[in-house]
Amino acid sequence: MTTVAAYAAPAAKAPLERTTIERRDVREHDVLIDIQYAGICHSDIHQAREGWGEAIFPMVPGHEIAGVVSEVGSGVTKFKVGDRVGVGCMVDSCRECENCRAGQEQYCVRGQIGTYNAIGHDGEPTYGGYSQKIVVDEAFTVRIPDGLSLDEAAPLLCAGITTYSPLKRFGAGPGKKVAVVGLGGLGHMAVKIAHALGAEVTVLSQSLRKKDDGLKLGADHYYATSDPATFTELAGTFDLIVSTVSAPLDFGAYLGLLTAGGTLANVGAPEEPISLNLFSLIGGGKNLAGSMIGGIAETQEMLDFCAAHGIGAEIELIEASQINEAYERVLASDVRYRFVIDTATI
Repeated sequence: MTTVAAYAAPAAKAPLERTTIERRDVREHDVLIDIQYAGICHSDIHQAREGWGEAIFPMVPGHEIAGVVSEVGSGVTKFKVGDRVGVGCMVDSCRECENCRAGQEQYCVRGQIGTYNAIGHDGEPTYGGYSQKIVVDEAFTVRIPDGLSLDEAAPLLCAGITTYSPLKRFGAGPGKKVAVVGLGGLGHMAVKIAHALGAEVTVLSQSLRKKDDGLKLGADHYYATSDPATFTELAGTFDLIVSTVSAPLDFGAYLGLLTAGGTLANVGAPEEPISLNLFSLIGGGKNLAGSMIGGIAETQEMLDFCAAHGIGAEIELIEASQINEAYERVLASDVRYRFVIDTATI
């Protein structure tokens, strides 16, 4: 076991504080990663404050991890010491079910094991990236291409793959009209990736406050959803809408913006249930879908795609002592567009 410094929430809704945690010894197929950067995802806040249900404490959040391999197990074949690597939202799965064998480990029938707030196969709780080091099986570690800086690559391990996966799955590309709901940590990545895929991209945001940013990131159009005229003007326009927000929406109104056969894909996860009049789906043969991160192979594909297109996250680099302040700023939508912790400051 190795003792490392970390930032943890000692209890639900409690401020995060500096502490130490134990990392397991490197096993045959493990890599030890010196974490250099860890992104702050809105889901870190949901879980640290038990917004999604009962959680495990103390909790070390963080599933947008970028670092360098410092030790490898005797059976490791994918990586060597010195490699630039990343770890996303999961660190294991059963590896045997139909979904795992199909490269969809995130939908493991027996349940994938989260990078934090989960119990591993060894019965020990998992601790995330707000820490100096992490030990992960090589099968759940990805390579960060040289074309990406580690600080801007860290958020790709969640925000990048969470938006890339549904954009690819539902056919974003040339000749397609794609709308992105919300221009935050997820939304800004969706805009960049959809633009790089060749789609015509529209941002649907509460206000026009970030319009200039949205257009610079690759959006072709930008509309305020607080203006009722938006839903009239854009009715029947989009082949695909990706909702990145964690606030409950008027789903009927957004489904009205789809073409016949179009899809509204949700990657944001509101804490409250939603209600829906099914006629808004039936009239037009529309699809209401969900998507959760991506498998390991698709995550590597996304990183390679982003490197090839020069896509990194727009980040604000912070010290570990600023984590609690950053949480409040995320909740106030006061970040452009992803906080990333310099873990050298832990």
